[in-house]
Amino acid sequence: MRRLLSSRDSDWMHKLYQYLRQQGMPVSVTERGEQLELWLHQSSYEAAAKTLIQQFKDNPELAAEPAKEKMASHSTSLSFSLLKQSGWLTRIVAVLTLLVFAAVQMYPETVLDTLKISRYFAALPYDQPWRFVTPILMHFTLLHLVFNVFWWWYLGGRIERSLGIPWLLALLLFCGITANVIQYLFNGPNFGGLSGVVYGLLGFCWIYSFNRPTPLYLPPGLIIFMLLWLVIGYTDMLWVNVANEAHLAGLLSGCFAGFVVRWLNPKMRRLY
Repeated sequence: MRRLLSSRDSDWMHKLYQYLRQQGMPVSVTERGEQLELWLHQSSYEAAAKTLIQQFKDNPELAAEPAKEKMASHSTSLSFSLLKQSGWLTRIVAVLTLLVFAAVQMYPETVLDTLKISRYFAALPYDQPWRFVTPILMHFTLLHLVFNVFWWWYLGGRIERSLGIPWLLALLLFCGITANVIQYLFNGPNFGGLSGVVYGLLGFCWIYSFNRPTPLYLPPGLIIFMLLWLVIGYTDMLWVNVANEAHLAGLLSGCFAGFVVRWLNPKMRRLY
């Protein structure tokens, strides 16, 4: 493989990548630190690739789709864009959450008894370790489900595409178990939801991208909104029961994970 160029402009790099692929160039894009790097897989294409890159620099509109193609693809672009914003783990967890919600509507007592962290108020389920995780799949209202699945897709998809499945799985388990155990210790076993994980992913992206541009960067307004929502939960102003301890524990565990992963500085991975 031969590196052709690097750039911090993700939109420009993506358009260049699309143009080169349209011309049959065997290229891919990876991330290293703050830079996106364009790689050529076969050196025999180097001269042609460099010519095409120069043509693109002179006229970036070369990558634009013809108008007819845009019209034809418009009806499917939204669904495909949603899939592109996620990975397999993001999708699997979302589907499991939807299936469990449907089961809760039909067999609430059975599902709660099967998936809640413990059947008791003073005994963690060391003999049934899956119970440390399964509460994240249970949601009891449609609003709760939609809110959590949306943020899981938005944050989890970003992390999976940027760092890979192993890192997202580690965050899911670490933040989920931490949030579940803390919520149980404070309020007992009758709770559920992805909220603790969502706040964990928020904290992770916040710290991992703090003061530097990365694909996991979140707008300050979004972080402020989520933190305000957490604080409001403690005021009893909301019309629903809120697992406040799970939210806070998830956020803090995610921030800790952000420090650790930022220090470890995982190697670049192929973006597209």
